[in-house]
Amino acid sequence: MKASEFPHCDLNDLPADSKRVKPFVRELRLRAERETFSRVQLDLSDHFLIKFLRARDFDVDLALKLLINYHKWRQECPEISANLQPSSVIGLLKNNYHGVLQSRDDAGSRVLIYRIGQWNPKEFTAYEVFRVSLITSELIVQERETQRNGLKAIFDLQGWCFAHAFQINPSLAKKISCVLTDSFPLKVRGIHLINEPIFFRPVFAMIRPFLPDKIKQRIHFHGSSYTASLFEHFPKAIFPPEYEGTGPSMAEVCEEWTDFIMQSEEYLQKISVDLGGDSSQGSSCGHC
Repeated sequence: MKASEFPHCDLNDLPADSKRVKPFVRELRLRAERETFSRVQLDLSDHFLIKFLRARDFDVDLALKLLINYHKWRQECPEISANLQPSSVIGLLKNNYHGVLQSRDDAGSRVLIYRIGQWNPKEFTAYEVFRVSLITSELIVQERETQRNGLKAIFDLQGWCFAHAFQINPSLAKKISCVLTDSFPLKVRGIHLINEPIFFRPVFAMIRPFLPDKIKQRIHFHGSSYTASLFEHFPKAIFPPEYEGTGPSMAEVCEEWTDFIMQSEEYLQKISVDLGGDSSQGSSCGHC
């Protein structure tokens, strides 16, 4: 079953309990029940399944594949997914490393900002940094508008140094590519890098081969004189003054999002993967 069978209706715009949507949810549930998900208590609620259908524009075959990959990735990468409690990354959050802008862009996408200079690689591993992204992704994917319109991420690489680069290895590069491509029910509409130093390029060269062409085409390098090119993609007004916008300051943005993460602790604990081991230990992430 595909959304093209309903050419006069954009199913992404409809609520999960719509009569037009329910047949897709029902089919995805039936097919998921036939799959083998080891050590996973499946959530087959309409609210959960609709995320995967919207991420794949109601193509049930692709939505099922995404659902399978989502569970496989979480089981096989416990160093990231097994502990989504905010306390595990609170130091990064309190250091204003990451925030989500209050306003969406003109396409309705959520806009995320990551500031690499606020990540001290002596205190936090790349896996913990990645966990911050996973926590935010799990929270914003609950939003119907974000399910429909996806996200755009901005990485401010000012302060990037060799200590950061040494933490990115091919194994982690594969894990990053999995989430960006076929293992999480969010549409990545754009990845923008600003203030990137020359010696960031080898790290990107390590990640790039794992990415599909669709994602490669959505990656933009803006350099240190980034404002003109960055604002070709975003309305300037939504940004903090630190990025020449007129929105709330970056400190306010980070504090607000950190508070929201902390308030979501019970939900994050609920969806954490408990594999009965030390979540800090690496794994092969074999299906990637």
